[in-house]
Amino acid sequence: MRKSPRPQAGRATELAESAWAIVLFCVACGAVAGALLPLLARLLLALPWAPLEGPAELLTSVPEPALTLGTTAVGLLGGLLLGFTAAHESLSVRVRDTHVTLAVRDSVQDFARDEISVFFRDGKQLVLLGPDTLELAREHCGLNWRRLADALTAHGYAWAEEDPHRAEFRRWVPGTPGLPAGADALLRARARARTEEGGAEDARELRGELLALGVVVRDEDRRQYVRVVRGEGRG
Repeated sequence: MRKSPRPQAGRATELAESAWAIVLFCVACGAVAGALLPLLARLLLALPWAPLEGPAELLTSVPEPALTLGTTAVGLLGGLLLGFTAAHESLSVRVRDTHVTLAVRDSVQDFARDEISVFFRDGKQLVLLGPDTLELAREHCGLNWRRLADALTAHGYAWAEEDPHRAEFRRWVPGTPGLPAGADALLRARARARTEEGGAEDARELRGELLALGVVVRDEDRRQYVRVVRGEGRG
């Protein structure tokens, strides 16, 4: 097993996605999508029955090259906006021997070494557990996973390729027995929030309320799985 070189004492290791790379990728995708839109509209109109026939006819009524130039420009602007949004929401990680800092959106979270038990990957999310096995953080992560794992282990933090407590989860259905008082109602509300447009932030807040009750939630497709942490002051 390859070991990462130990960083010099006191030095931090910083990992972050390139904001310019994110923006340029989104702009390129937007421009390509915009340039292909007139072709897609013409293909739709060639079908015996076409969805969105009215908008497609309106779009193709614009003469070339103004049509393709216009849709490409719109795609560029849309890609630029998406790129800045994605860069703003990308995760950066600063690792020191004494603490780890996670920065995403307008939030900065600092975790001291003695607060941290293990880091692991759950799909596209980076998860941090405390000594009591409750989640301290769960963030979408676009960083290179191997580099991230190497940086953490080089500074002496534990890394797992998957949740070490995965086997303890069970699928939640309304009325699941053994949950703390109030947890079932929060899980019902969170299930609704996850199906609603713009409900991601509500689902995130409800996850935090469940953690305060000692309930860890893992999502799989549209299902919620729960793990109850028993400890001092809980059930």
